[in-house]
This record gives sequence, C-alpha cells and structure tokens, in this order.
Amino acid sequence: MDPLSEIIALLRPHAALSKPITARGRWGVRYQAHDAPGFTLILAGQAWVTFKGSAPLRLAEGDFLLMPTTPAFALGSEPGRAGPLLEPSKEAVRHGEQDGEPDFAALGGSFSFERANAPLLLALLPGLIHIPAAQGMMDRMGRTIHLLAEECTSSHPGKDLIVQRMLEVLLVEALRWQGVGHDAASAGLLAGLRDPALARALHAMHADIRAHWTVAQLARIAGMSRSAFSARFSLIVGRAPMEYLASWRMAVAKDALSRGGKSLDRIADDIGYESASAFSTAFRKHNGTPPGSFARMMAEA
Repeated sequence: MDPLSEIIALLRPHAALSKPITARGRWGVRYQAHDAPGFTLILAGQAWVTFKGSAPLRLAEGDFLLMPTTPAFALGSEPGRAGPLLEPSKEAVRHGEQDGEPDFAALGGSFSFERANAPLLLALLPGLIHIPAAQGMMDRMGRTIHLLAEECTSSHPGKDLIVQRMLEVLLVEALRWQGVGHDAASAGLLAGLRDPALARALHAMHADIRAHWTVAQLARIAGMSRSAFSARFSLIVGRAPMEYLASWRMAVAKDALSRGGKSLDRIADDIGYESASAFSTAFRKHNGTPPGSFARMMAEA
C-alpha cells in the first residue's frame, strides 16, 4: 500500500458518533480541547469557528471541517460572539432561539482511531483540514458530501448505518484531498507526499520497511544531495528521515502487538530488526515499556 493508505489502515478509523446541530438567530458556544478527532459538515446556513490564536473561519453550506486532534474552539453565528462552555454530547443540540425553523444546520461529531498508534500517526497529519464547498464540489469529495447531506435529511431504513459508513469514506477523502499538504505551515506526511522528491523516498521506505535504509540511499532516490534531502525532509515532514522510519517501524510493531498472534521474532523480522532482542531494546527505548508489557496492556484494555 502507499504511505497514506498504510497510515489509515493502522488508524482503523470509524465514526464514533454523529449528531445534528441546529441553530436560529444570534448564538455562540464554546468547547474545550479534547482528544477525539472532530468534524463538522455544514448542511444549511453559515457559522463562524474560532480557534485560539487564529482568525475566525467562516463555514458555509457544503463546507467540511476535519480536526485530527480537536483544540478548544468557539462556534457561533458571527465572529467573536461569546457563548457558554459546553461539554461534547451524543445528543442533537439546538443553539440560539429554540422556536421556529432553524437557519443553520450541521452534522457534527467525532471519529475513533486505534488507540495504540493514534498519537503518533495523528502527529503526521495537519492540525486542521477545511474543505470549502466551492472547492470540494468540483470533485468526488463534493459528491460524497452531497450524498451524505442527502442521507442526513432522509428517513430511509438503515439511515444511521449509511451515515456512519459515508463519514468514514469522507474522512479518507478529506485526508487525500488535493488541497491538503500545500500549506507551508502544515508539516507532516501529507505535505511530504505532495513533494515529488520526498514522495519517492517515502514510498521507498514504506515499500520495504525491512531494508537497512540510510539517509544517503534515500537522498539518491529523491534525486538530492544528502544534506539537502535531510534538511528538506525534516522541514516538510516535521521529523528527520531516520526518525520518521524508526517511528513508522514502531507503529507497525505496536499494531502487530495489539492484534496478537505474532511472536517477537516474527515482528522483529517484519520490520527490519536482526533479532527479537534488538527489537525489544529499540521498542523499550522508543515507547518506555517492553513489547511484552505493551501487548499485555493492550489485551487487558
């Protein structure tokens, strides 16, 4: 698989919850930061979302907002409008005037990822993905959003299941959307895959995780000098080439340990270590716990 597909496969995403959000008139609410990746799909009207340290962002009908890790934010009918601090809820919510037809509607919620690797893998993704309707509607992303919005307003049998599955598809589409990774401030895997030279090196690492890669070998694949490649990789991906490779190997190992069924010798061989002892030492250094203890912890959770 390509690097992004492998990241998504290890995350094992699924829509943990989704709920309708409606509002009318002037309104505003605030939420504290929480670990669950959050999303919002605007079905009608508009709203403004504000994250600490950032300018207010307008969300219009058809827009999709994905936050791989959800920071504290404010949402309201206008920029800077103060509101009560609320706790995330599984229930439908109505803001502002409680009577009358809502002038704003959205589908909001969160995704659940495989917890063994979520912190590491989410660090490789942008902190915020905003896909405006004007851009998303031009491709399959827009068609997916349109189908999901249509399903949300229907009363067909099996609606809840279809919405869940379509949200999972929408997550993958959002991560591979052509606009992701072009922002200079968004270092990570997606930004690296947008860079042709770095993409060649990333694909090589993922295609043969067992190889004893060196920076010089990867630089040749990228068609760059060793120093230029190392500097560019660190800047765009957010970590040094060998650090990225070691982290990816540990992610594959943690996934295997959490699933069970493989010996330490087999896992070590799968990810390029010469022995179970060498793998165990590296795993303890990287994760602060021996692989056996990690596997038991995952089994007991």
